Amino acid sequence: MSDFAEPVVPELAHDLARELCSEADLAFNAELFKGYEGRRLKAAVALALLWLITLGLHLVPWGRSLVLCVTALMSVHALRVLSARPLAAPQPLPSTQNDLAQADLAQADLAQADLLPAAQVTTQDWPYVSLLVAAKNEEQVIGKLVESLLHIDYPSHLYDLWIIDDYSTDRTPEILRDLSKQYPRLNVINRGPEATGGKSGALNLVWPQTKGDLLAVFDADAHVPSDLLRYVVPMFDEQANGGKTGAVQVRKAIANASTNFWTRGQKAEMALDTYMQERRIAVGGIGELRGNGQFVRRSVIAQCGGWNEETITDDLDLTIQLHLHQWDIGLLFAPPVEEEGVTTAVALWHQRNRWAEGGFQRYLDYWRQLVKNRMGWQKSIDMAGFWIIQYMMPAVVVPDFAIALIRHQLPIFGPITLLGIAMSLWGMFMTLRRAETTSLWSAAVQTFRGTVYMLHWVLVIATMAMRISVRPKKLKWVKTIHGAAD
Repeated sequence: MSDFAEPVVPELAHDLARELCSEADLAFNAELFKGYEGRRLKAAVALALLWLITLGLHLVPWGRSLVLCVTALMSVHALRVLSARPLAAPQPLPSTQNDLAQADLAQADLAQADLLPAAQVTTQDWPYVSLLVAAKNEEQVIGKLVESLLHIDYPSHLYDLWIIDDYSTDRTPEILRDLSKQYPRLNVINRGPEATGGKSGALNLVWPQTKGDLLAVFDADAHVPSDLLRYVVPMFDEQANGGKTGAVQVRKAIANASTNFWTRGQKAEMALDTYMQERRIAVGGIGELRGNGQFVRRSVIAQCGGWNEETITDDLDLTIQLHLHQWDIGLLFAPPVEEEGVTTAVALWHQRNRWAEGGFQRYLDYWRQLVKNRMGWQKSIDMAGFWIIQYMMPAVVVPDFAIALIRHQLPIFGPITLLGIAMSLWGMFMTLRRAETTSLWSAAVQTFRGTVYMLHWVLVIATMAMRISVRPKKLKWVKTIHGAAD
């Protein structure tokens, strides 16, 4: 498909999903879809309950004792997570490019036997991988991304590349048209102004047309290592994790981290996320997808009925769906996928508001299945603990501080807040040391700066929780200017 392809109708994704799903999966998905109704009412009820609980704990004499007990229980799980050893990654596939052999050996510290001549590499059992990129007004970076993805160290007959141009108004369509003439393996799909569903809609338009056993999703500003597939693919092997791995998230790094305070903060934030995810997975907790650099089994996407077009964060929504369908999500530490961080406070505010709303919304959508413990006790306990720290604490910060000031007391949730800060400091520091082998002093400075930066999440989630309770969804899209990391 060397030129611009005619898009299939969106219903094809759902038709294919229905064909590949069992009756039980179809029934379960139908139950999930019911959760998308009445989101504003559910948000208002949830926030009202959280504020009433906060008031009640301040008023009853045993409120502080109860919070201390909850903090103690959460601390036990936190210690399990922080002391866990990350799961060892399986051996990567051998290189099929002789000229990359020495670079691979230096980077991965592999045995010489792993670097076989291309003619001796057996690829018969390697899965077919389809690479998917949804792009909108990405003229600065799309050409570089296409070139890199079409020259990765993986057999060319075992992967293809699909770019969905989501009604770009800059030179993106022209660039893709020229590239598609140059590279027959590049498939380009155009979406018109009437298209709906956002990124999920774009992905649903394409994945039924692909041949991939694995579907890889990248953002247009991704910096993808040439050997990435050789490291990711073995994580889906039946012998790895008993074949229960339904998706793998590649560690994300910030390509333009040295630009300013905001990008340095995002670098520390990514480090913290990696540390927590690795160890949560190691203790049987929740692994999460992060959009850019995510790999998913084709059969799993079909089982979930495709990507959810009723969400603004497709990755976070799919995370919950995978765990509810009894799949695990793995994390690959190295090599990472780099992306460009936003460089202004305004862009960060809008981006984080979208992430916060999507992250909170998934609990409102799937609360019925979550309370039924469909994921199992280990994952349910892990999710509950991190939900309290990530979402509940910021959501109740206003009433907690207001009541504390009126009653001349300390905030009731202070112990849980301190636990969250301690976990953040430790995780950020340890991953910065590991990822860059920096000095203790440098890691400490970056950790302090990252902690100050992370305070913006309190304001983001507190205001988001109130906004979605009283107003319909109205998030402003702010275009991220790409190309700064080149």
